[in-house]
Amino acid sequence: MATENNTTTPAQEEQELTPSFKPSIAERLAITTFKQINKVTPWYKLPGLVGALNLAVLRIELRQFNLYDGYASGAAQGNSINEPLTDKRFLGARHSDGKFNSLEMPRMGCTGMRFGHNFPRHLTEKPTEEELMTPNPRLISNEFMTRHEFIPAKTLNMLAAAWIQFQTHDWFNHEESSQLVDISLPKGDDWPHKNMQLHRTKPDKVLDPSDVKTPGYKNSNTAWWDGSQIYGSTEAVTQRLRSKNPDGKLTMEKVGRETFLPRDPDRNVRTGFNTNWWVGMEMLHTLFALEHNAICDKLKEAHPDWTGDQIFDKARLVNCALMAKIHTIEWTPAILAHPALKIGMNANWFGLAGERLTKAAAKIAPMNEIIRGIPGSGVDQDGVPYSLTEEFVSVYRMHSLMPDEIAFHSATTGAHLSTIPMPSMLFTGARTPFEPTHTPNNPNHPITFADAFYSFGTANPGAITTNNYPAFMRALTTPDGQTRDLGTIDILRDRERGVPRYCAFRRLLRLSVPTTFLELTDGDEALAARLSKAYNGKIELVDALVGSHAEKVIPGFGFSETAFRVFILMASRRLKSDRFIAGAWGEEMYTKEGFKWVEEGGMKEVLGRHFPELRAVMGDGNAFAPWVGVGK
Repeated sequence: MATENNTTTPAQEEQELTPSFKPSIAERLAITTFKQINKVTPWYKLPGLVGALNLAVLRIELRQFNLYDGYASGAAQGNSINEPLTDKRFLGARHSDGKFNSLEMPRMGCTGMRFGHNFPRHLTEKPTEEELMTPNPRLISNEFMTRHEFIPAKTLNMLAAAWIQFQTHDWFNHEESSQLVDISLPKGDDWPHKNMQLHRTKPDKVLDPSDVKTPGYKNSNTAWWDGSQIYGSTEAVTQRLRSKNPDGKLTMEKVGRETFLPRDPDRNVRTGFNTNWWVGMEMLHTLFALEHNAICDKLKEAHPDWTGDQIFDKARLVNCALMAKIHTIEWTPAILAHPALKIGMNANWFGLAGERLTKAAAKIAPMNEIIRGIPGSGVDQDGVPYSLTEEFVSVYRMHSLMPDEIAFHSATTGAHLSTIPMPSMLFTGARTPFEPTHTPNNPNHPITFADAFYSFGTANPGAITTNNYPAFMRALTTPDGQTRDLGTIDILRDRERGVPRYCAFRRLLRLSVPTTFLELTDGDEALAARLSKAYNGKIELVDALVGSHAEKVIPGFGFSETAFRVFILMASRRLKSDRFIAGAWGEEMYTKEGFKWVEEGGMKEVLGRHFPELRAVMGDGNAFAPWVGVGK
């Protein structure tokens, strides 16, 4: 880590990046050309198509220098000799724990495998206790996370905020240790307890001497885009969620006019991943469980002789691919609203050839991914076994998106129904809006799912910037009885897991690095002064999250370019590494009906299918941008 006590110099950091593969001559020429262009004009100031090409070339360089395995030996991924695929069902179906996505490395990306890094392991070492606490993480949270007034992200709606948590629940989850870390409280702190104790992240056992200085941390989710938040990350969980349905469907329950996910006696929801539950998760998990069941109906109609397992397996494949498509070509261009990004993310899926030409050429031999898109272009691990990375987890710390309350309105009339504080809609209270007590003017007709989706579509989330964490997230009592400040946790987690500080983070991504606090804040003198005071005048100590919040964003962007560099690398890697997307893509794997479902589907189609009253109010724009609203 790049701290004042680290003996690694900035120059050494850049020199010690190890390429994972050698680009082709054409790719090396393109990299050199755009590097020269970017000395004068950054990619985001180039014309849309040229900017998209610039990003495609930048992605090649990032793949080359910014992928590192979490294991010292590739043997941890397994092999086809020692772990052969004996159940042929999973040749054409996803295994719930993620095994056998790669037949050559059967454990790659599965439940319980380590996170990797985007930087070399010797530059992501575990900090000393002094480094972990310098500066005090609670002080940093108080100073730079506290929301004094709500700062909205006016180009997004609340569906965008709920969607990203819905997706991250599919991708990653660290294990917690029973070991506690004590965080001293700054003078005058208003923390409601005498001290602050947080569980450390649980390290994996030492498999190699290098693991002592750079511990590995296991992902308790699968790392694939496999809908594990809905289906579970083990086969046992998956079977429990569909136990009452011989037709491949997920179990759901009807309560009044609405269909909900089932509950255990303790009111915890039954789904693949139910931690950090709130009304937004209730909505999206329900929506895509309904979508799974609708796909089952379509497949059953087309294949009446299929077993429940056959229907379930194909429905899951279709549902997962649809979610990946929505995230790639809808959510991403909404939160990164830039012409080059819209072209680039569509190109991730359909290629620069465009949707129509790519579909027409789908049965032709795979073409280059830049031309025809990643789906069907061929699987490639870029010389490093696939995993998600600690830095990828870091850039998705987006708690600022959460508002303090949500105003619910009727999807048919636009009338205000109720305004509910966020703390009332967390954990077992996630169904609160749908209870009659929250529509006092009309107690016999509680808020419906359609009303809730309409309300999310017309409301703004918070902006991802300095001082915009809601108060309830900085004193959050969780079901296990702990009270947590998520701002403090975000800082602590990055540090303990070896994520480099802001300046080192940017250097290792070959970005310019600020030399002064005023340069970091783009001339904001007040913020620069606060940062300098908190970090004792040492800009190298600024945490990656704090620096990313403070830097000036690219026009149209919802988060920093620092975070974006990791995003463009890992967003495409999740697709390119997956044999069910980059590999076996087409009707043979997905069925004719299922493949058409993915090709013709999108967020608006999903919402309209299950809540028809929304079709008239979503408008013509991106589903994750603010909807116009009834009568407006």
